[in-house]
Amino acid sequence: MTRLDRQTWRERERAHVARAEALTAAHRDRRRRGEKHPVWDFLFTYYPFSPTRLATWHPGAGVVLEDAAGEERATWRGYRAHDDGSVSVDARALAAEKPGVVRLAEIMLRRTAGRPGQFDCFGLHEWAMVYRQGEHRHPQPLRLGQAATDAVVESHDLRCTHIDAFRFFTPDAAPRNRTRPTREAQPDLEQPGCLHAGMDVYKWASKLGPIVPGELLLDAFELARDIRQLDMEAAPYDLAAFGVLPVRIETPEGKAEYVRRQRAFAERGNDLRRRILDAWRPAEEPSDFAA
Repeated sequence: MTRLDRQTWRERERAHVARAEALTAAHRDRRRRGEKHPVWDFLFTYYPFSPTRLATWHPGAGVVLEDAAGEERATWRGYRAHDDGSVSVDARALAAEKPGVVRLAEIMLRRTAGRPGQFDCFGLHEWAMVYRQGEHRHPQPLRLGQAATDAVVESHDLRCTHIDAFRFFTPDAAPRNRTRPTREAQPDLEQPGCLHAGMDVYKWASKLGPIVPGELLLDAFELARDIRQLDMEAAPYDLAAFGVLPVRIETPEGKAEYVRRQRAFAERGNDLRRRILDAWRPAEEPSDFAA
């Protein structure tokens, strides 16, 4: 167990709050004005983790906060106070509350990190969501128009492996996909080259709650933010009005840029997956989270 004196953990807490507030400032300002954003709202709607929760710092499993028994966090779910006035996350109790979620998070993180990445999808999942469809899920216009967008899909091999992208494919696009992802097969199909799997590292970190150190949660959020940027740059929509310039994946140059950035995200995602798995190890019963 690592022990942090009061000054140290309070400094980490303040730094975390400042970092989280900087990351969510634009979203919070838009929300106050009642404005929607087609790119960034996704991070707070698809992943229902509020800016307030994101700004709440947790030390993670295996860390003892000295002189913290008088703090409000001593009464928080998943924490326990000790006789010496210190407080720590009760990782074992948290895992026992939701063993299915914890076990699934472990499986998804470990298996995904253990597979080779696939880097030949070129972000066509977003194109498949509007293929031969007169009405689209999003109001933004198509950059190439409907006919040219459909032609791009038809000239490529669809290779989506992620169920939460595939389930939005249009009826005409789904049969064109090389695989048929399902929820049950997700642990066997998820791979680190997938942009949505990379964004989902943030989902798994948030589901593990106080077990994951706050700094690591924000690292995962930043990865999701950066991946979302590329996901929308490579999408078929015209988002120039929102300052999003396209990565033209219908061209060789656009494909090369997409794959280059995709590979970098895969490396960042796998590093975070391993760090999240390691965050469990100092807990009282590390075998509960072993492979």
